[in-house]
This record gives sequence, structure tokens and C-alpha cells, in this order.
Amino acid sequence: MLEKKLRISQINRETKETAITVSINLDGSGKADIATGVPFLDHMLELLAAHSKIDLEIKASGDMAVDGHHTVEDVGICLGLAIKDALGDKNGIERYGHVLLPMDESLVAVALDFSGRGFLAFDVTMPSSRVGEFDTELVEEFLRAMAVNGSLTLHVRLLAGKNTHHIIEAVFKALGRALRSAVVVVDPAGGVPSTKGVL
Repeated sequence: MLEKKLRISQINRETKETAITVSINLDGSGKADIATGVPFLDHMLELLAAHSKIDLEIKASGDMAVDGHHTVEDVGICLGLAIKDALGDKNGIERYGHVLLPMDESLVAVALDFSGRGFLAFDVTMPSSRVGEFDTELVEEFLRAMAVNGSLTLHVRLLAGKNTHHIIEAVFKALGRALRSAVVVVDPAGGVPSTKGVL
């Protein structure tokens, strides 16, 4: 019988702009302990954890006196790195995940592939530039940082929506559900899910 490998990771990253620690367990229950200094991002990451069933702990401090850009982007970098590290050689994982997710009037499609090639296609028009104090442009920056550093191909498309909060919430919930599908181990002895033999 194959021994089950723990799929956990911790990433620590410090720059002149931010200091961030991300800890994850891909085989968790969706527990979240998030404190980034950006309350709206905290809320979205809690939704991501709950819908992905990935345990997620994130602590961040950044140059919020400037704005939230560096913190949000750098949290995305660290989350992508942590997911990539926890996946290891990706042996036996499903690899692909996709979901079509409604949030009231909003409808979002997310599809992803742990291809080893970091890429984001983001086709989401935000009706407003801010939700409270949060700059809605940062959603795309966060997702690009996560996808590139996590070496995954990520497509996010808005199919319907008028309320910016609902749209962003649908994006993060859908991302969580797609991650949940993609990281699951379906065949521990099946090797890497690629005809190339490596991802």
C-alpha cells in the first residue's frame, strides 16, 4: 500500500514592500486564518479556502500607506508558490478543474490546468472601480501572480453580472471549486497526468 504523502507547504517572502507568510494544506477541510491588511481580500481568500477545501493561513504586512497593490500581488505570488510546492511532482492528480458558478445575477466561468505553464486569460469587466476601499483592478493582478507563480493555466470569464461585489465573489468561489477538482488525487499509482511524463 502506498504511503499517503502530506501535501503541505509554507512560503515566506520578504521584500522592501511586503512581508508575507503563506501556509497551505491541499488535503484540508477549508479552514482559513487570513490577515493581509486588505479586508476585502481577506474575505475573498476565506471564500477560496472554504470552496477549495484547502486549509489556508496567510499573514501579510505591506506598504498600505501607498496602496494595496503590492500586498495583493505579493500574496498572489506566495499563494501560487505554495500551491506549486505542495503539489510536488503532481503524481496522480486530476490536473484539470472547471466550474460555472452563479452568484445572484452574476455568472462566472473558471477553468484551470496544472500544466506547468503559468498563464492567465482574464475576461471580466468590473462595473465599478472600487468595492469599499478595494481597487477592483487588483483582482486580475492577484490572479496573474498566482497563476504565473503556481505554473498553472487559468481562464476566468464573466458571462453575466452587474454588481461588482457579486462578480468578484463569484470569481473567488469558482476558483476555489476549480482548484478543489484539479488538485484531488484520483490515482496515486497513476503517475503524472501527462503524456510527456512531467508537468
